[in-house]
Amino acid sequence: MAASLNLLSVSRGWGSSPFSIRSRVRFRVSASEESAAVAGSDLVVNGERKLRVWGGNGRLGFGVDEKRGKKGEENGGVCGEELGVLWEDGYGSSSVKDYLDVAKVMIGEANGGPPRWFCPVECGRPIRNAPVLLFLPGMDGIGLGLILHHKALGRVFEVRCLHIPVDDRTPFEELVKYVESTVRREHALHPGRPVYIVGDSLGGSLALAVAARNPAIDLVLVLANPATSFGQSQLQPLLPLLEALPDELHVAVPYLLSFVMGEPVKMAMVGVANRFPPAQTLDELSRNLVALLPRLSNLSDIIPKKSLLWKIKLLKSAAAYANSRLHAVRAEVLVLASGKDNMLPSENEARRLAKSLQNCKVRYFKENGHTLLLEDGINLLAVLKGTLMYRHSRRHDSVSDYLPPSRAEFKKAFEEGKVLRLATSPVLLSTLEDGRIVRGLAGVPNKGPVILVGYHMLMGLEVRSLVEGFLMEKNIMVRGLAHPQLFTRRMEEVFEDKNFIDRLRQFGALPVTGSNLYKLLSSNSFILLYPGGAREALHLKGEAYTLFWPKQPEFVRMAARFGATIVPFGVVGEDDVAELVLDYNDLMNIPFVRDWIIEQNRDTIKLRTDVEGEVGNEDLVMPGLLPKVPGRFYYLFGKLIETKGKKEMLKDKENANALYLQVKSEIENIISYLKEKREKDPYRGIGERLLYRAFEAPVDEVPAFEP
Repeated sequence: MAASLNLLSVSRGWGSSPFSIRSRVRFRVSASEESAAVAGSDLVVNGERKLRVWGGNGRLGFGVDEKRGKKGEENGGVCGEELGVLWEDGYGSSSVKDYLDVAKVMIGEANGGPPRWFCPVECGRPIRNAPVLLFLPGMDGIGLGLILHHKALGRVFEVRCLHIPVDDRTPFEELVKYVESTVRREHALHPGRPVYIVGDSLGGSLALAVAARNPAIDLVLVLANPATSFGQSQLQPLLPLLEALPDELHVAVPYLLSFVMGEPVKMAMVGVANRFPPAQTLDELSRNLVALLPRLSNLSDIIPKKSLLWKIKLLKSAAAYANSRLHAVRAEVLVLASGKDNMLPSENEARRLAKSLQNCKVRYFKENGHTLLLEDGINLLAVLKGTLMYRHSRRHDSVSDYLPPSRAEFKKAFEEGKVLRLATSPVLLSTLEDGRIVRGLAGVPNKGPVILVGYHMLMGLEVRSLVEGFLMEKNIMVRGLAHPQLFTRRMEEVFEDKNFIDRLRQFGALPVTGSNLYKLLSSNSFILLYPGGAREALHLKGEAYTLFWPKQPEFVRMAARFGATIVPFGVVGEDDVAELVLDYNDLMNIPFVRDWIIEQNRDTIKLRTDVEGEVGNEDLVMPGLLPKVPGRFYYLFGKLIETKGKKEMLKDKENANALYLQVKSEIENIISYLKEKREKDPYRGIGERLLYRAFEAPVDEVPAFEP
């Protein structure tokens, strides 16, 4: 049975000044071993010519099939459709099995010659003005280390992968020069865009070396378990043993290396996790492992003995070269470190690099092995989004560089939030044009610009369910304006688990600034705005459901300028899930805690230093909470307040203030309404809801009070 494995576009370099040949190929593997042969500049599959020839010194422009035409071609590239909300990123559709199958074909039919670039055609067409991403492989040299991520990355990058043939013996410095020439060429073609380099293990050392030699080029490096720590690697003592090992025993080495380099279970879990009940998950995992293990024999062809010995020596020279030049690296760097890397001390190395490099972030993956990018538990594009490292120009823009969540990202976040969703069983209500209140979001517009203005519950507990509700029911991404402190390096250091901060960013949170509000409105976005800000979310005892708004009508005139619809909303339920036992005043009365709070807030960003009253008190401190047996969250989106056509009227200060107070009054009335009506909900308690779910319906279908 034939199995289509991959689509590749290959750029070959011949000699020191390579002539570029771009070949679009579908590799196929079947029981009959369908053949693919390279004939001159053509790559033929079953007699069919599948290539396109490029001239011009190795340009890595995005290839176009002749039958597709050139519609949408710009700056040497083809522009795909812009990303929609919950777009399909293809994560989980490929696995290590595909890597091994495609690698077998590549080393058999497309091997030999010098290092070269290829473009995985399954990446598809990127969005307009997409930056280039160069992938530098690890010890295998195949260049397929991103196979799990090709489809997702291909939507937002022009992806190029470096292939180093099995028998190639190019010295490390020559590899540096080869990659460097490509980086400089891309920079010359698009000087305003960053060049991304993803380096896996050995490729991480190579990426750092290129960056050190090109400090003036805007580079973004993503280093997955970089081999700069090879001096402390467990492979070092094995080198004499491998050299003495008889050739007939080398076939066993790949099996041993596979368990040293990766986590087989994590590899087999790709595409399985969270899809099935436990019993079915275990069955699917077993099937994947059974299919994976026999394919590991291919590793002896991917890394034969002589190549393995050469690659280990290459690792040593690469680490020495890169480490001696870390001081010269000016690039933006993200290090991805595995907690179960049995080949390199990657966690310690990540901490070292974070101190040694000028602009370096780190993300840890405690349960993954050395082959991090081939294992379950990491979606590379999601990581880039969560760390705010995806951009089209020199500086990240929270609006124009934002990529909406994919379906896979939403499923993962939805799974992470299942405990809160089960505990609070949120009820979302909205108000129709005729004033009727209905369950669901039918009363909220489907098109922006829209500003959702509401009450910020304690610790912002209401945000997750609100954003999820709009995504699930209306397929709308709500962009939440949040305190700028959440986006600082210092805030990242506060959270040992960076997942919380990264999720906020992936799902639309951005710093609350006038310019961001302006850009969101001009792009017809749905905006979540809390005028009470941190003061409401960190309120004192006895202040639940109290609005702390500034006197100035901060958002009204901006809304009118764009004719935005204002949707006032209220939410209740914080007092049903937690009790505030230590508030800001209590903590400030404890001497050593007071000193710590003052120190922690010394350098925090202050938003309303010129505002008088309680709303200007924005010291950020986590209150002490005591969990309760959970009740329920209730949201009500009120009647729409239109500003379209009122731009001139709202230029008047009194008119603007009147509308501002109207919005505030609507929210206060909504909160009073919800507090009263929840008393009539027979399923307000979690016990009643669990009992109902056991016999009747899932959590999002549990009834509530009649509006």
